[in-house]
Amino acid sequence: MSAFAIDDAAYVIVVCSGPGVFGGDALRQSIRVERGARVVLTSQSALQIHPSCNPAILQPCNFARVDHHYRVAAGAELHCHWDPVIPFAGAALAQQFELELHPDSRLYWSDALMSGRASRGEAWRFRELAHSLGLRIGGSLKYLERYTLVPALRDPAREWIAGGTNYVATTLAHHPRATADEAEALHRRLADVRGVSGAVDLLEPRLMIARTIAPHGAAFAAARNLVRHALLDTVFQSPVLAGRK
Repeated sequence: MSAFAIDDAAYVIVVCSGPGVFGGDALRQSIRVERGARVVLTSQSALQIHPSCNPAILQPCNFARVDHHYRVAAGAELHCHWDPVIPFAGAALAQQFELELHPDSRLYWSDALMSGRASRGEAWRFRELAHSLGLRIGGSLKYLERYTLVPALRDPAREWIAGGTNYVATTLAHHPRATADEAEALHRRLADVRGVSGAVDLLEPRLMIARTIAPHGAAFAAARNLVRHALLDTVFQSPVLAGRK
């Protein structure tokens, strides 16, 4: 793949797998951002997860496995904005993201998940989805998001789980300008987006989190764009890093 220059950053559109990921596939990605470097990564499109068996037949499905590891050195900056993962009916996915930051590094991270091809009546029709996102700063675990969904055993569409939600996203920002005031301001702006539920908080000094859920794609995309551009404008003060595909 090729890298393009955006301001002083290297911008790369990561092509993972054109037709998607199938049961039995194991994809691994390892990224190191060395001292002083600035990198922006994004996906080419949403990652489709295909089953390895007929979902109408009660038989084991092979998992598709996606493992990502990122290490960001002192004085380095990494931006990752990923399109949603779409697990098809009958698919089984185990995905793990491990982020290791030096205390003096900077990070923007945003990943997303869809319930499936909801417009085709496939919301929450996958076999199983195991997700883990861990962030370590200076060797200490600062954030861990981990869950396993098995819709046949516990329907995520229940009122007190996902309800009518079909889209979920997590955004993390690690930067000296990530403050309680910035988190509060972004939280208020996110609350004004119709059709979206979301919240922004400061986990600790320099580390901000935003989580958003929505039933429909247009409102969800608007909320993610708002969060991304607000962080680039006020925290990273580099709006040009939004780039384009």
